[in-house]
Amino acid sequence: AGPGSYTVGTMSERFDCHYCRDPLQGKKYVQKEGRHCCVKCFDKFCANTCIECKKPIGADSKEMHFKNRYWHDNCFRCFKCYTSLVNEPFMLRENNKVWCSNCTATADAPRCKGCFKPIIAGDQNVEYKKMVWHKDCFTCSQCKQVIGSGSFFPKGDDFYCVSCHEHKFAKTCAKCKNPITSGGLTYQEQPWHSECFICSNCNKPLGGKRFTAVEDQFYCVECYKECVAKKCAGCKNPITAGFGRGTSVVNYEDESWHDYCFKCTKCARGLANKRFVCHNGKIYCAECPKRL
Repeated sequence: AGPGSYTVGTMSERFDCHYCRDPLQGKKYVQKEGRHCCVKCFDKFCANTCIECKKPIGADSKEMHFKNRYWHDNCFRCFKCYTSLVNEPFMLRENNKVWCSNCTATADAPRCKGCFKPIIAGDQNVEYKKMVWHKDCFTCSQCKQVIGSGSFFPKGDDFYCVSCHEHKFAKTCAKCKNPITSGGLTYQEQPWHSECFICSNCNKPLGGKRFTAVEDQFYCVECYKECVAKKCAGCKNPITAGFGRGTSVVNYEDESWHDYCFKCTKCARGLANKRFVCHNGKIYCAECPKRL
């Protein structure tokens, strides 16, 4: 923008106004396009009209112009914030309105999905799936704390910090009741942390290993044999049903045998699921006591 192309001075020689023919000698006059005219005629016939206030820009006013548009210098202001644009960068936008560079940048900036205010150059922001937030506006839907550039979990239109996601959506360990954030295992349709699913005696992890459950307690094979399993009255070894040989147990008068150890003391015939006789604390088949 710049000033108008005319000069204002005081006539010292004999000249008449181009329009009203009044003498201009000793008077203030305006010279425009090679013509001399008094100030009154200039304002009436020659002055440009201010595009903002729609009034003539008189000879005594400072004029700004840009692309055949004219303003009083005090009318040449940003349409948005009313800051004077004299000697300042500007842009002509819709409806021939002039905007300062700051308001132009703000109007063209993306809008924060949180506060709906513009995100201008230099603002810290978070982008996710073509959406953008100010860094401090990107908060957890549960606790409302700022997530910023930290880790988060999307759920529909909501976003959760790691802690809130764990408590709201993660499976809960059957033992410690805390959320299972990664890994874990399932036993009898219940989730467990791997570090919680351990032997009740030696605390060794049981994931992927053989174990047995006794009254809601879990034991590895070694501890079950040592601490829990009954001892066979025949071989004196632990009776570990389900672990290797011998899946059946014979019980008689508070004593237990492997099914293959329950046999006649004299003839060694297997007596599991057969008739037997107890004599002097020993087990016999039905025939052998007759031979004693």
